[in-house]
Formats: sequence, C-alpha cells, structure tokens
Amino acid sequence: MNPKQVFLSVLLFGAAGLLLFMYLQVWIEEQHTGRTEKKREKGTSEWRPIQSLQRVSRMVTTGKIQEHITNQNSEVYMPEDLNKKTGNPINLGRPTRVLRKSSYSQGENRAPQSSTDNSIGTHQGAEPIEMNWPLVTQPLNTSSVQGHRWQKAGATQEKRRSFLHEFCKKYSGVNDPQSNIFQMVSRIYVEDKHKILYCEVPKAGCSNWKRVLMVLSGLASSAYNISHGTVHYGKHLKTLNSFDLKGIYMRLNTYTKVVFVRDPLERLVSAFRDKFEHPNSYYHPVFGKAIIKKYRPNVYAETLNNGSGVKFKEFVYYLLDAHRPVGMDIHWERVSKLCYPCLINYSFVGKFESLEEDANYFLQLIGAPKELKFPNFKDRHSSDERTSARVVRQYLKDLSRAERQLLYDFYHLDYLMFNYTAPHL
Repeated sequence: MNPKQVFLSVLLFGAAGLLLFMYLQVWIEEQHTGRTEKKREKGTSEWRPIQSLQRVSRMVTTGKIQEHITNQNSEVYMPEDLNKKTGNPINLGRPTRVLRKSSYSQGENRAPQSSTDNSIGTHQGAEPIEMNWPLVTQPLNTSSVQGHRWQKAGATQEKRRSFLHEFCKKYSGVNDPQSNIFQMVSRIYVEDKHKILYCEVPKAGCSNWKRVLMVLSGLASSAYNISHGTVHYGKHLKTLNSFDLKGIYMRLNTYTKVVFVRDPLERLVSAFRDKFEHPNSYYHPVFGKAIIKKYRPNVYAETLNNGSGVKFKEFVYYLLDAHRPVGMDIHWERVSKLCYPCLINYSFVGKFESLEEDANYFLQLIGAPKELKFPNFKDRHSSDERTSARVVRQYLKDLSRAERQLLYDFYHLDYLMFNYTAPHL
C-alpha cells in the first residue's frame, strides 16, 4: 500500500470516528432531556391542592398586613420586606430608552406586529424614544366644576392621588419599567376628543365606562342604548397600544389618565359569579374544564365535557396554583398588573364603591356635555344581587382560614396601593 493510500485510509477512519462521536453526543443529550421532562411531568401529576397552597404561601409576601390603613393621611403601612420581594426597584426619574423600528415611523395609528417591534435596548436602525418613568401627572382642571356639591369629591380625589403617589414613591419596586410598552398600555382606552385615557379594570364598572367613552367620542347619542356586545366586541374604541410609540408617549404625557378600582375580593367574587355561575361559551370550556379536571377528584365525564359547575374553592385553588392549568384572565388579574399605577401616574383614581359620584365628578372635570350622566344600571344578570361585602363573606366561608389568608396575600398589593381596608379573615 503506497503512502497516498495510507493517507486516504487514515482520513476516512478519522472522518468516520468524528461522525460517530457527534452522533453519540446528540443521543446522550436527548436521553438526558427525556429524563428531565419525565421528572417534570411526574412532579406535576402528583400535585395536591393543599400542598400547592403551602408552596404558594412561600412565594407570596409573608408577614402580617396592617388590618386597617387610615384614610386620614398618606402614610403607607407596608411589610418591611416588600421591596425585597417585588423585583428590581424603579429608579425614579431615570429615563428608559424605548426603541421602535423605523418601519413604524410612517403612521401614528399603526399597531405593532409583534413584541419584538418595541424592544428596549440597542437595535441597529431603530429610532430611540426616551421614556421617563414614572410619567408626569397632569393636574386636574377644576375650573369647569361649579358649586359646592363637588367639594367633598374633590378633596377625596386629592387624598387618593396623594396616597398612591406616596406609596409608589416609598415602595418603588412595584412595577418594572423594562416591561413591554405595548403590553403595558394594552388595557388603556383612548378618547381623543376630550383627551382621556381610561384604564379598563373588569368588574369595576368598565362596561358603563366604555359606553360613556363612546358617547363622548360621538359614536353614540346615549349610553343607555348601547348593548353589552357592542361595548366589548364592537371594536369602536381604540386602545393605546394601537398607536405607535410617539403617539403613545404623547398621549401618556398630555391626556387625563383615569382608573377605577374595586375592593379586590369583591371584584374576584363578582368575576366568579359572572363567568362560572351562568352559562358561558368561553369560560366554561376553556377555564371550567381545566379547573375541574385538575382540582376535583372522581369527576364525571359529563361534567368534564362541558366545564360547568366550577366551585369557588376549586377556582381559588386554580388562582393560587403556581402551575395553573390555564393562564390568568383580566377579570381577576391584579390592578397593579393591568394598569401599572406606579409607572403611569393616573390623574384620577375612582372607586367602584362610590362609582356614580366619582364618575359624574370626573365628567364635570373634563367638560363633558351637561346631559351626560354615568349610567347606573347593572350590565349583565340584572336580576342577581350585586356582589357586596356580605356576599363575599358567604363565598369565603367555603375556604379554610389559611386559604383565605393566601387569597388575601395574592391581592395584598392592590389592597395597599388603593388604601382598601384589609378584610377580617
């Protein structure tokens, strides 16, 4: 065998050895990944509701929450370890550079195509926009409010805004300014005529607020003639994320920003009654089936097929589960994650508990037509009793004391941020 043949033989054997080595490496990685996935699936299948609640208790903020937060001053009572458990603190007054791709510069009303189009950081060919967090608060114009009727409402509003401002100033890790800007403003509705930004909080009067916005914008003559379907599925109102970054930032800094909130547990029970105690073609098959399958032993096939009949206790297990079978929903998501009140300084903070008075005072402030009043009718299931503190107590009876505490811990930030009195659990 001549030297040339020897060289070719060595080269072929070397190539074959390299291919074998690469194949074995891939095979070993696949075997390792398969074992990891099996362990994860096994761990998930062994979940038990109470065990999960115990795990959740280690994940939520611990410590005794102040039983009563006074309405007489703006001092915020908080667990000392809150800042340690709410993520990276916000650097107040520090600008964050948000980038948009140059393809969005042509139209203000053009919506982003994907979450990658509004990334924060350095991107070649992107046009930077400087976002200063928290955003400025436009002072309310009280000159259009006449008479002494609204003096109490005005004083209450100043206390609420001051309280929220002091809370966010003292505990600045509540929201993360690195969040996707289009996601942050996706629940904010725009009314350009009167320069209003309304952040939608479901189960806190949002349907009637959308009706009012439609009247203000000239889309309807009366709030009482707009159906529930038109309000929520008609797509007549624009959300702030439908604009480009320049349009978003301009409106955030110049429009009157308003949010209406509600006692968190009242809002939760109201959402449960609406979505699970009445026929619903979406929540029963999507949420109901998944909840019953995971948290109810010995379930009948018929019940599992339609997803109806979810019990409040099962719903709470789902809410507190770190590994929910289905995701969160805006009807029971926390306001701190819907409206980012420590980044977007709201000019007006209304409450469901004084909805009519707050809403009509706000309409006075923005110079709405005198004949426009906030509608006071119940949007759905009008024959049902309204969800009140008494109704909430009836539902909480189905839970143990530990479960009630975990449920409160889940919403404790909303309780503190909007100065709601802690429930007696």
